[in-house]
Amino acid sequence: MTHHAPRATSLGPGAEFDLIREMLARWDHRAVGVGDDAAILDVPRGDRLVASVDSALEGQHFNRDWLATREISYRAVTAALSDLAAMAAHPLGILVAVELPQAMRDALTDLADGIADAVDAVGTRILGGNITASDRLGLTTTVLGSAFAPLTRSALQPGHTLYITGRFGGPGAAVAAWTGGRTPTPEQRERFARPIARIREALWLAENGATAAIDVSDGLAADLEHLARASGVGIDVDLKLLPLTGGVLDPLAAAASGEEYELVIGSPVPVDAREFERRFGIPLTGIGRATSTNGEVHFRLGTERVAKPEGYDHFSR
Repeated sequence: MTHHAPRATSLGPGAEFDLIREMLARWDHRAVGVGDDAAILDVPRGDRLVASVDSALEGQHFNRDWLATREISYRAVTAALSDLAAMAAHPLGILVAVELPQAMRDALTDLADGIADAVDAVGTRILGGNITASDRLGLTTTVLGSAFAPLTRSALQPGHTLYITGRFGGPGAAVAAWTGGRTPTPEQRERFARPIARIREALWLAENGATAAIDVSDGLAADLEHLARASGVGIDVDLKLLPLTGGVLDPLAAAASGEEYELVIGSPVPVDAREFERRFGIPLTGIGRATSTNGEVHFRLGTERVAKPEGYDHFSR
């Protein structure tokens, strides 16, 4: 499937356009059609356009002492692309707005390279954006995708099995280490700094039975509640079944760990976890089932009922 790639429009003079030209030089073929007032792209016949926007702000979503500049922009764009994974949408391109402190002017190429890394990881393109001066670093990414039958949060039904991709707890453990004055393990740091938008995995899961999905950004426990309420069903989940990132020993802490960017999917039919792991190199784990208890999520450790592990709330502090 090919998409129309409009030619870039020549940019006028000025400091802002000089910054954009500098970023375009780093992006090369990854940027298409940049320079007009809006992006133009074709949507495959019969598909539906899927769009989402996500912001990453210094001091709220990341700390510059924790990450390299290139990691910051990679992570910000990947977080937005993860929303396309949650819908099982093919990425068509991104728009990115950068708030750049004057003191970081020399780091612009690293920011651009991190954005390029993120679009390369999922095989998409940069369609345009904006850049403005600010007193703190921020990136806002709009993602555009297409899907013939997108997965949604509201499609879970009683009896569906719940699966999760990957291993949990690494990002939360990394943040706990940094805030406690310690150094996270390399694996935990990698899970925080270099998440992966599970787009290829989502497309395979949608082809193999999945009907509902959500990506884990607020913490597994919190996002299970979002899923249950959107579908009007209950969920019974055994947190003892969670695969954990190396060095993470507490499944309750792992269930509260935010910004995992793994997927929770619901399927009315069994999904071949062995084939999934063979294809993608990460586990697919059944952790529970949807029930008829309207919007309620019951958490267990084996047979023992436990309270909900608290996830991340942007406005709780």
